[in-house]
Amino acid sequence: MTTVAAYAAPAPKAPLERTTIERREVGEYDVLIDIKYAGICHSDIHTGREEWGTALFPLVPGHEIAGVVAEVGPGVTRFAVGDHVGVGCMVDSCRECDNCKAGLEQHCTGSLGMVGTYNARGRDGEPTYGGYAQKIVVDENYVLRIPDGLSLDVAAPLLCAGITTYSPLRSAGVGPGKKVAVLGMGGLGHMAVKIAHAMGAEVTVLSQSLRKKNDGLKLGADHYYATSDQKTFDRLAGSFDVILSTVSVALDFDDYLSLLKTGGVLMNVGAPEHPVSVNLFSLIMGNKKLAGSLIGGIAETQEMLDFCAEHGLGAEIELIRADQVNEAWDRVVASDVRYRFVIDAATI
Repeated sequence: MTTVAAYAAPAPKAPLERTTIERREVGEYDVLIDIKYAGICHSDIHTGREEWGTALFPLVPGHEIAGVVAEVGPGVTRFAVGDHVGVGCMVDSCRECDNCKAGLEQHCTGSLGMVGTYNARGRDGEPTYGGYAQKIVVDENYVLRIPDGLSLDVAAPLLCAGITTYSPLRSAGVGPGKKVAVLGMGGLGHMAVKIAHAMGAEVTVLSQSLRKKNDGLKLGADHYYATSDQKTFDRLAGSFDVILSTVSVALDFDDYLSLLKTGGVLMNVGAPEHPVSVNLFSLIMGNKKLAGSLIGGIAETQEMLDFCAEHGLGAEIELIRADQVNEAWDRVVASDVRYRFVIDAATI
Protein backbone atom coordinates (compact mmCIF):
# COMPACT_ATOMS: atom_id res chain seq x y z
CA MET A 1 0.00 0.00 0.00
CA THR A 2 1.10 3.54 -0.76
CA THR A 3 0.09 6.54 1.34
CA VAL A 4 -0.85 9.70 -0.59
CA ALA A 5 -2.28 13.08 0.33
CA ALA A 6 -5.88 13.78 -0.60
CA TYR A 7 -8.85 16.01 0.16
CA ALA A 8 -11.79 14.17 1.70
CA ALA A 9 -15.16 14.85 3.24
CA PRO A 10 -15.00 13.12 6.65
CA ALA A 11 -18.79 12.98 7.06
CA PRO A 12 -21.99 13.91 5.19
CA LYS A 13 -22.15 17.63 4.40
CA ALA A 14 -18.86 18.24 6.22
CA PRO A 15 -16.24 20.49 4.61
CA LEU A 16 -13.46 18.71 2.76
CA GLU A 17 -10.13 18.59 4.54
CA ARG A 18 -6.61 17.50 3.73
CA THR A 19 -5.85 13.95 4.82
CA THR A 20 -4.02 10.83 3.69
CA ILE A 21 -5.38 7.71 2.02
CA GLU A 22 -4.00 4.32 1.03
CA ARG A 23 -3.62 3.28 -2.60
CA ARG A 24 -3.10 -0.38 -3.44
CA GLU A 25 0.22 -1.64 -4.74
CA VAL A 26 0.55 -1.77 -8.52
CA GLY A 27 -0.73 -5.16 -9.67
CA GLU A 28 0.01 -7.03 -12.88
CA TYR A 29 -2.44 -5.04 -15.00
CA ASP A 30 -2.45 -1.80 -13.01
CA VAL A 31 -1.34 1.71 -13.94
CA LEU A 32 -0.07 4.13 -11.29
CA ILE A 33 -0.95 7.70 -12.29
CA ASP A 34 0.52 10.90 -10.93
CA ILE A 35 -2.58 13.07 -10.90
CA LYS A 36 -1.95 16.51 -12.35
CA TYR A 37 -5.48 17.89 -12.52
CA ALA A 38 -8.90 16.92 -11.18
CA GLY A 39 -12.13 18.54 -12.32
CA ILE A 40 -14.95 19.34 -9.92
CA CYS A 41 -18.25 17.86 -11.07
CA HIS A 42 -21.60 18.71 -9.49
CA SER A 43 -21.91 14.95 -8.90
CA ASP A 44 -19.08 15.27 -6.37
CA ILE A 45 -21.18 17.71 -4.41
CA HIS A 46 -24.43 15.74 -4.67
CA THR A 47 -22.57 12.69 -3.35
CA GLY A 48 -20.62 14.47 -0.61
CA ARG A 49 -23.80 16.11 0.66
CA GLU A 50 -25.78 12.85 0.36
CA GLU A 51 -28.32 14.42 -1.97
CA TRP A 52 -28.41 11.21 -4.01
CA GLY A 53 -28.51 8.82 -1.06
CA THR A 54 -26.15 7.38 1.52
CA ALA A 55 -22.44 7.65 0.69
CA LEU A 56 -19.22 6.06 1.97
CA PHE A 57 -17.11 8.23 4.27
CA PRO A 58 -14.44 9.42 4.36
CA LEU A 59 -15.22 10.40 0.75
CA VAL A 60 -12.50 11.44 -1.69
CA PRO A 61 -14.43 12.74 -4.72
CA GLY A 62 -13.23 13.34 -8.26
CA HIS A 63 -13.93 11.46 -11.48
CA GLU A 64 -12.41 13.91 -13.94
CA ILE A 65 -8.76 12.94 -13.65
CA ALA A 66 -5.83 13.79 -15.90
CA GLY A 67 -2.26 12.82 -15.18
CA VAL A 68 0.93 11.07 -16.19
CA VAL A 69 1.75 7.38 -15.93
CA ALA A 70 4.35 6.83 -13.20
CA GLU A 71 4.48 3.02 -13.13
CA VAL A 72 2.86 0.06 -14.89
CA GLY A 73 2.40 -3.54 -13.88
CA PRO A 74 4.27 -6.29 -15.74
CA GLY A 75 1.20 -7.33 -17.73
CA VAL A 76 0.26 -3.84 -18.95
CA THR A 77 0.41 -3.47 -22.73
CA ARG A 78 -1.58 -0.30 -23.42
CA PHE A 79 0.43 2.29 -21.51
CA ALA A 80 3.99 3.20 -20.63
CA VAL A 81 5.64 5.48 -18.09
CA GLY A 82 5.28 9.09 -19.19
CA ASP A 83 2.03 8.68 -21.10
CA HIS A 84 -0.68 11.32 -20.63
CA VAL A 85 -3.79 9.56 -19.40
CA GLY A 86 -7.18 10.11 -17.85
CA VAL A 87 -9.64 8.34 -15.58
CA GLY A 88 -13.36 8.99 -15.69
CA CYS A 89 -16.37 7.88 -13.72
CA MET A 90 -15.54 4.18 -13.37
CA VAL A 91 -12.53 2.08 -12.52
CA ASP A 92 -13.89 -1.45 -13.00
CA SER A 93 -16.88 -3.61 -13.97
CA CYS A 94 -17.56 -7.32 -14.25
CA ARG A 95 -16.25 -7.49 -17.86
CA GLU A 96 -18.42 -10.58 -18.50
CA CYS A 97 -22.04 -9.43 -18.83
CA ASP A 98 -23.62 -8.55 -22.17
CA ASN A 99 -23.30 -4.82 -21.50
CA CYS A 100 -19.62 -5.01 -20.63
CA LYS A 101 -18.93 -7.10 -23.73
CA ALA A 102 -20.81 -4.50 -25.80
CA GLY A 103 -18.66 -1.64 -24.48
CA LEU A 104 -21.37 -0.39 -22.14
CA GLU A 105 -19.45 -0.93 -18.92
CA GLN A 106 -21.34 1.92 -17.26
CA HIS A 107 -24.43 -0.32 -17.39
CA CYS A 108 -22.72 -3.44 -16.03
CA THR A 109 -25.29 -5.99 -14.85
CA GLY A 110 -22.80 -8.44 -13.37
CA SER A 111 -22.31 -9.09 -9.68
CA LEU A 112 -19.61 -6.42 -9.45
CA GLY A 113 -21.59 -3.77 -11.30
CA MET A 114 -20.00 -0.55 -12.46
CA VAL A 115 -17.36 0.36 -9.88
CA GLY A 116 -17.36 4.12 -9.47
CA THR A 117 -14.09 5.98 -9.24
CA TYR A 118 -15.22 7.02 -5.77
CA ASN A 119 -18.03 6.10 -3.36
CA ALA A 120 -17.94 2.44 -4.42
CA ARG A 121 -16.23 -0.79 -3.43
CA GLY A 122 -13.74 -2.55 -5.65
CA ARG A 123 -13.05 -6.24 -6.17
CA ASP A 124 -11.11 -6.28 -2.91
CA GLY A 125 -14.07 -4.93 -0.98
CA GLU A 126 -12.25 -1.73 -0.15
CA PRO A 127 -13.80 1.69 -0.83
CA THR A 128 -12.67 3.54 -3.95
CA TYR A 129 -11.20 7.02 -3.60
CA GLY A 130 -11.30 9.56 -6.40
CA GLY A 131 -9.15 12.19 -8.00
CA TYR A 132 -8.83 14.85 -5.30
CA ALA A 133 -5.52 13.17 -4.51
CA GLN A 134 -1.90 13.00 -5.57
CA LYS A 135 -1.98 9.54 -7.16
CA ILE A 136 -4.37 6.79 -8.22
CA VAL A 137 -3.95 3.13 -9.22
CA VAL A 138 -6.32 1.86 -11.94
CA ASP A 139 -6.59 -1.28 -14.06
CA GLU A 140 -5.35 -0.46 -17.56
CA ASN A 141 -8.73 -1.40 -19.09
CA TYR A 142 -10.30 1.65 -17.41
CA VAL A 143 -7.56 4.16 -18.23
CA LEU A 144 -7.94 6.52 -21.20
CA ARG A 145 -5.22 7.96 -23.40
CA ILE A 146 -5.23 11.75 -23.60
CA PRO A 147 -4.11 12.74 -27.11
CA ASP A 148 -1.18 15.07 -27.58
CA GLY A 149 -3.47 17.81 -28.88
CA LEU A 150 -5.14 18.25 -25.48
CA SER A 151 -3.46 19.89 -22.50
CA LEU A 152 -4.12 18.03 -19.28
CA ASP A 153 -5.84 20.86 -17.43
CA VAL A 154 -8.60 21.40 -20.02
CA ALA A 155 -8.80 17.67 -20.76
CA ALA A 156 -9.63 16.64 -17.18
CA PRO A 157 -13.32 17.72 -17.30
CA LEU A 158 -13.80 15.82 -20.55
CA LEU A 159 -13.64 12.57 -18.55
CA CYS A 160 -17.14 13.33 -17.26
CA ALA A 161 -18.54 16.53 -18.79
CA GLY A 162 -17.20 15.60 -22.22
CA ILE A 163 -18.43 12.01 -22.43
CA THR A 164 -21.71 12.80 -20.64
CA THR A 165 -22.66 15.16 -23.47
CA TYR A 166 -20.87 13.48 -26.39
CA SER A 167 -22.58 10.10 -25.91
CA PRO A 168 -26.23 11.24 -26.14
CA LEU A 169 -25.46 13.62 -29.01
CA ARG A 170 -23.77 10.80 -30.90
CA SER A 171 -26.54 8.28 -30.17
CA ALA A 172 -29.15 10.79 -31.35
CA GLY A 173 -27.37 11.07 -34.70
CA VAL A 174 -26.45 14.73 -34.33
CA GLY A 175 -24.70 16.12 -37.39
CA PRO A 176 -25.17 18.48 -40.34
CA GLY A 177 -28.81 19.33 -40.96
CA LYS A 178 -29.86 18.64 -37.35
CA LYS A 179 -31.21 21.33 -35.05
CA VAL A 180 -30.04 20.83 -31.48
CA ALA A 181 -30.99 22.72 -28.33
CA VAL A 182 -28.76 22.59 -25.27
CA LEU A 183 -30.62 23.27 -22.07
CA GLY A 184 -28.32 24.92 -19.54
CA MET A 185 -24.92 26.58 -20.01
CA GLY A 186 -22.90 25.19 -17.14
CA GLY A 187 -20.10 22.65 -16.88
CA LEU A 188 -21.97 20.10 -19.00
CA GLY A 189 -23.85 22.54 -21.20
CA HIS A 190 -20.84 24.48 -22.42
CA MET A 191 -19.22 21.23 -23.59
CA ALA A 192 -22.46 20.16 -25.26
CA VAL A 193 -22.45 23.41 -27.25
CA LYS A 194 -18.86 22.88 -28.36
CA ILE A 195 -19.38 19.24 -29.30
CA ALA A 196 -22.70 19.70 -31.11
CA HIS A 197 -21.20 22.59 -33.09
CA ALA A 198 -18.17 20.47 -34.02
CA MET A 199 -20.54 17.70 -35.16
CA GLY A 200 -22.02 20.16 -37.64
CA ALA A 201 -25.41 20.82 -36.05
CA GLU A 202 -27.27 24.11 -35.78
CA VAL A 203 -27.05 24.79 -32.05
CA THR A 204 -29.40 26.77 -29.81
CA VAL A 205 -28.82 27.40 -26.12
CA LEU A 206 -31.85 27.52 -23.83
CA SER A 207 -30.85 29.15 -20.56
CA GLN A 208 -32.70 30.72 -17.65
CA SER A 209 -31.43 34.15 -18.67
CA LEU A 210 -29.32 35.81 -21.36
CA ARG A 211 -26.47 36.38 -18.90
CA LYS A 212 -24.13 33.96 -20.71
CA LYS A 213 -25.29 34.71 -24.25
CA ASN A 214 -21.98 36.12 -25.46
CA ASP A 215 -20.15 33.07 -24.11
CA GLY A 216 -22.60 30.71 -25.75
CA LEU A 217 -22.23 32.32 -29.15
CA LYS A 218 -18.46 32.36 -28.81
CA LEU A 219 -18.39 28.64 -27.96
CA GLY A 220 -20.36 27.71 -31.06
CA ALA A 221 -24.07 28.37 -30.48
CA ASP A 222 -26.00 29.83 -33.39
CA HIS A 223 -28.88 31.08 -31.24
CA TYR A 224 -29.49 31.80 -27.55
CA TYR A 225 -32.85 32.17 -25.80
CA ALA A 226 -34.03 32.77 -22.23
CA THR A 227 -36.43 30.14 -20.88
CA SER A 228 -37.70 32.63 -18.30
CA ASP A 229 -39.48 34.37 -21.21
CA GLN A 230 -42.67 32.48 -22.14
CA LYS A 231 -42.39 33.88 -25.66
CA THR A 232 -39.39 31.59 -26.14
CA PHE A 233 -41.67 28.53 -26.00
CA ASP A 234 -44.15 30.08 -28.41
CA ARG A 235 -41.43 31.13 -30.85
CA LEU A 236 -39.56 27.83 -30.85
CA ALA A 237 -42.46 25.36 -30.80
CA GLY A 238 -41.71 22.33 -33.01
CA SER A 239 -38.17 23.52 -33.81
CA PHE A 240 -35.68 20.88 -32.65
CA ASP A 241 -34.61 17.39 -33.59
CA VAL A 242 -32.78 16.97 -30.29
CA ILE A 243 -32.88 18.74 -26.96
CA LEU A 244 -30.12 17.86 -24.50
CA SER A 245 -30.99 18.81 -20.92
CA THR A 246 -27.90 19.28 -18.76
CA VAL A 247 -29.64 20.84 -15.76
CA SER A 248 -30.29 19.20 -12.40
CA VAL A 249 -33.64 20.79 -11.67
CA ALA A 250 -37.17 19.42 -12.01
CA LEU A 251 -38.33 20.85 -15.33
CA ASP A 252 -41.82 21.24 -16.77
CA PHE A 253 -41.12 18.55 -19.35
CA ASP A 254 -44.33 19.24 -21.22
CA ASP A 255 -43.10 22.73 -22.08
CA TYR A 256 -39.80 21.41 -23.42
CA LEU A 257 -41.32 18.49 -25.30
CA SER A 258 -43.43 21.07 -27.17
CA LEU A 259 -40.19 22.42 -28.68
CA LEU A 260 -39.43 19.14 -30.46
CA LYS A 261 -40.21 18.32 -34.06
CA THR A 262 -42.25 15.22 -34.81
CA GLY A 263 -40.08 12.25 -33.83
CA GLY A 264 -37.70 14.44 -31.84
CA VAL A 265 -35.96 13.37 -28.64
CA LEU A 266 -35.40 15.09 -25.32
CA MET A 267 -32.24 13.58 -23.82
CA ASN A 268 -31.53 14.00 -20.11
CA VAL A 269 -28.12 13.92 -18.48
CA GLY A 270 -28.93 16.22 -15.57
CA ALA A 271 -30.17 14.34 -12.49
CA PRO A 272 -32.62 16.31 -10.32
CA GLU A 273 -32.75 15.51 -6.63
CA HIS A 274 -36.55 15.10 -6.76
CA PRO A 275 -38.85 13.14 -9.12
CA VAL A 276 -40.40 14.82 -12.15
CA SER A 277 -43.68 14.23 -13.98
CA VAL A 278 -44.80 14.39 -17.59
CA ASN A 279 -48.15 14.27 -19.38
CA LEU A 280 -47.83 11.27 -21.70
CA PHE A 281 -49.81 13.08 -24.38
CA SER A 282 -46.75 15.32 -24.73
CA LEU A 283 -44.95 12.22 -26.04
CA ILE A 284 -47.80 10.54 -27.91
CA MET A 285 -48.71 13.61 -29.95
CA GLY A 286 -45.79 13.88 -32.34
CA ASN A 287 -44.12 10.50 -31.63
CA LYS A 288 -41.67 12.25 -29.34
CA LYS A 289 -39.15 10.53 -27.09
CA LEU A 290 -37.95 11.23 -23.56
CA ALA A 291 -34.65 9.52 -22.85
CA GLY A 292 -31.73 9.42 -20.44
CA SER A 293 -28.01 8.87 -20.89
CA LEU A 294 -25.32 7.79 -18.43
CA ILE A 295 -21.76 8.83 -19.37
CA GLY A 296 -20.37 6.36 -21.93
CA GLY A 297 -18.34 3.18 -22.15
CA ILE A 298 -14.56 3.09 -22.19
CA ALA A 299 -14.24 2.80 -25.99
CA GLU A 300 -16.70 5.63 -26.56
CA THR A 301 -14.90 7.79 -23.99
CA GLN A 302 -11.67 7.28 -25.92
CA GLU A 303 -13.53 8.15 -29.12
CA MET A 304 -14.72 11.37 -27.46
CA LEU A 305 -11.21 12.33 -26.39
CA ASP A 306 -9.91 11.74 -29.92
CA PHE A 307 -12.80 13.78 -31.35
CA CYS A 308 -12.11 16.66 -28.97
CA ALA A 309 -8.40 16.61 -29.81
CA GLU A 310 -9.17 16.60 -33.54
CA HIS A 311 -11.45 19.62 -33.17
CA GLY A 312 -9.40 21.45 -30.54
CA LEU A 313 -12.07 21.16 -27.86
CA GLY A 314 -11.17 21.49 -24.21
CA ALA A 315 -13.22 22.64 -21.25
CA GLU A 316 -13.37 26.29 -20.21
CA ILE A 317 -11.81 26.12 -16.78
CA GLU A 318 -10.92 28.05 -13.65
CA LEU A 319 -7.81 26.52 -12.11
CA ILE A 320 -7.81 26.47 -8.30
CA ARG A 321 -5.61 25.35 -5.42
CA ALA A 322 -6.74 22.34 -3.44
CA ASP A 323 -7.38 24.47 -0.36
CA GLN A 324 -10.03 26.39 -2.33
CA VAL A 325 -12.16 23.30 -2.90
CA ASN A 326 -14.87 24.07 -0.33
CA GLU A 327 -15.34 27.57 -1.71
CA ALA A 328 -15.46 26.08 -5.21
CA TRP A 329 -18.20 23.64 -4.19
CA ASP A 330 -20.33 26.50 -2.88
CA ARG A 331 -19.73 28.46 -6.06
CA VAL A 332 -20.76 25.50 -8.22
CA VAL A 333 -24.06 25.28 -6.34
CA ALA A 334 -24.51 29.03 -6.88
CA SER A 335 -23.71 28.65 -10.62
CA ASP A 336 -20.74 30.96 -10.11
CA VAL A 337 -18.20 29.26 -12.38
CA ARG A 338 -17.36 29.55 -16.07
CA TYR A 339 -17.39 26.71 -16.64
CA ARG A 340 -15.49 24.05 -14.73
CA PHE A 341 -13.31 24.25 -11.66
CA VAL A 342 -10.15 22.21 -11.96
CA ILE A 343 -7.90 21.43 -9.00
CA ASP A 344 -4.15 21.74 -9.53
CA ALA A 345 -3.09 18.49 -7.86
CA ALA A 346 0.38 19.87 -7.23
CA THR A 347 -1.22 21.97 -4.47
CA ILE A 348 -2.59 18.94 -2.59
